[in-house]
Amino acid sequence: MAGPGKRENLVSPSLRSDPDNDAIVLEEWNGSSSTKLSRTAIITAAPSLSIQRCGNRFNHVWRRILEAFVPEGFPSSVTPDYAPFQVWDSLQGLSTYIRTMLSTQALLSAIGVGEKSATVLGATFQWFLRDLTGMVGGILFTFYQGSNLDSDAKMWRLVADLMNDLGMLMDLVSPLYPSAFVFVVCLGSLSRSFTGVASGATRAALTQHFALQNNAADISAKEGSQEAVATMVGMAIGMLLARMTMGHPIFIWISFLSLTIFHMYANYKAVQCLALTSLNMERSSILLQHFTRTGQVLSPTQISKREHILPTWMATWSPKNTFLHRRIKLGARVSFLDKQEIMDLMQSAKCRQKKGRYLLVEKKGNISIIMHRDATASDVLQSFIHALVEGQMKMDHSSGYSESQTWIDKNYADFLQKVPEFPSAYTWNMQITSSLTEVLPILQLNSSGWNTERLLSPSIIWRANWSSHSVDEKID
Repeated sequence: MAGPGKRENLVSPSLRSDPDNDAIVLEEWNGSSSTKLSRTAIITAAPSLSIQRCGNRFNHVWRRILEAFVPEGFPSSVTPDYAPFQVWDSLQGLSTYIRTMLSTQALLSAIGVGEKSATVLGATFQWFLRDLTGMVGGILFTFYQGSNLDSDAKMWRLVADLMNDLGMLMDLVSPLYPSAFVFVVCLGSLSRSFTGVASGATRAALTQHFALQNNAADISAKEGSQEAVATMVGMAIGMLLARMTMGHPIFIWISFLSLTIFHMYANYKAVQCLALTSLNMERSSILLQHFTRTGQVLSPTQISKREHILPTWMATWSPKNTFLHRRIKLGARVSFLDKQEIMDLMQSAKCRQKKGRYLLVEKKGNISIIMHRDATASDVLQSFIHALVEGQMKMDHSSGYSESQTWIDKNYADFLQKVPEFPSAYTWNMQITSSLTEVLPILQLNSSGWNTERLLSPSIIWRANWSSHSVDEKID
């Protein structure tokens, strides 16, 4: 906001000279983003020094307070989905802290706090056993699912909060079963241990996604401030609610279940807001299937509305071809294939020994990908796209491996890098080919906002190496 009178005509440079009276004008600006600066003062030396304040002092103070909770340069320093995600995430966190007061009250009551017959040693042992179970559970969960958390961050974010809800439910139930108290409490701790691992890992992945200016540390720090405020408010409301419902089990359960339903709804909305730009198995499958139908590449925002964020067992009603990626085994173990699959694999290796760094083996609609020992991240992405193409062809026309290889040779580079003219490569579906030539394809994944450097997938621990030898030659 500019000052009145002649000061209104001052231009944006912060320091300049007025040739008429040799006046030096210095302007003071405030703001953490170069696109969101506001003028706060105009200082003039002509020849005496004068300071003219601009803008509203309250607005300046409010901006300073806001900077403690949002990343520097907000909103240009983060992705567009940052703000809606944080709003819903804060609401679900608030619900969690309120319910924590109710469940902790029930847990302490079950341990014996306030009872004359309770012993300090007994309560300490029960609490220790509860924590020990949680630590062991966290290690086991990391061992079995650690590599999947990055590739399915949205799904595991929801699962983490669901497991947290189950853990708090166990704490609330524990006083109802005194004889099985330790068992119930350990189950709750085990459930929450999954939450700690999954939530922490997915939060790291999301922070990297939000950071547009290499400001992941700033985003993480500001999220800590947001969480602190939500915790304080949640604890205050939780203590008030715990006091009001004390001695009234029905009201405790009604409050807990109502807050749990809201918590899951807020989590679903938060995850639904995310438009991740990394390519995982499902997003790659949706991209390719849409491309083969329309010739257009969907943006991350469009894909986010189509991908499934619920666990697999909760989405069995979806169309079969939506889950084409689940019929592909990336990094298959060669020795676990049957004899016919191994024979097909050996024949494929003979043809591709100098051309590719992966091999595909198809059987009954399921495709196994064997990665070469020296395969890079780009090879892994190409192998998966190739498997998707072959799987789609098998479902539509029972085409062979050669047709999918032709498609990859002629279209894969265009699909990732540039806007090509449509070749006659879609021989596996002439109807699609004729319709595609009528529209302008938008095939540049990078310009659509996608990160095509790698495929987010579980770790590939089985690889192979293939080479050609003469009959008389010994093979180690």
